[in-house]
Amino acid sequence: MFIVPEAAIGGLITPEASFDAVEAVFAAMSSGKAYNFPVIREAIGHGDALYGFKSGFDRESLALGLKSGGYWPGNAAKGLTNHQSTVILFDADTGRVKALVGGNLLTALRTAAASAVSIKHLARKDSKVLGMIGAGHQSAFQMRAAVKQRDFEKVIGWNFHPEMLPRLAETAEELGLPFEAVDLDRLGAEADVIVSITSSFDAILKDAQVKDGTHLACMGTDTKGKQEVEAALVARATVFTDEVAQSTTIGEAQHAVAQGLKQAGDIVEIGAVINGDHPGRSSDGEITLFDGTGVGLQDLAVAQAVLDLAIERGVAQDVAF
Repeated sequence: MFIVPEAAIGGLITPEASFDAVEAVFAAMSSGKAYNFPVIREAIGHGDALYGFKSGFDRESLALGLKSGGYWPGNAAKGLTNHQSTVILFDADTGRVKALVGGNLLTALRTAAASAVSIKHLARKDSKVLGMIGAGHQSAFQMRAAVKQRDFEKVIGWNFHPEMLPRLAETAEELGLPFEAVDLDRLGAEADVIVSITSSFDAILKDAQVKDGTHLACMGTDTKGKQEVEAALVARATVFTDEVAQSTTIGEAQHAVAQGLKQAGDIVEIGAVINGDHPGRSSDGEITLFDGTGVGLQDLAVAQAVLDLAIERGVAQDVAF
């Protein structure tokens, strides 16, 4: 069995490689060559933590395994990231464990890659203003990935805790873009692309605040009850997702579906757009929304890419198991 420790991940895989892996696995999912197993995600009743498993199998790449981990909101005070996870890969031919791969950085990279894939395929080509809702650990990854997909001229942002906004300002400066903290009314009125990455259980952005033609990537809702945008906004938008079953049960669309404002059949897999089976955005005035629930196959795809690089470069630890 190979072990690729968390500390080695940063020196192995790039955001570009993560993007390619996620885009390819979305395409494989839509074509029926890859599928996810049902998600288990529960509050454990200790430390306000959410813990669970995401798993799947890609018949094309033969990636088989699971990611185990969750969200510990008190970790920041301990000098740790709130999201903690590990990926376990298995040999698809024998069932033997193949690798144990650190999953924290990979989770941030694959989540950012997913929203970037949606921006590539769904945002208006003339998008100039990027709006960011959320300023936690993953927000910097989201911004860095997003700006590679369009020629943005400015970043605007909002966070429930304004004292965290310097993270967005510093990331924008690193990318050579001006940043301005704004209220949600201005953010919705000015942003051409909006990325939300929060752990909210209440709608932050309202339907009336968002202008026509906006593309939204809602990346924080991955648990029953979570919500980042108003259900009426989901109903107004053309909704795309990584996996429809997750979108309607634990994703951003769960509330609109529960209220009868959106049907599962109205939601399109982003892989269908990648494969050319769906046109994606139909007009400059259409609101498109990507419901990024986070699927196990994303984790397996980036973990397999990391493992291949680690073996090639002699970084992976080979242990008897």
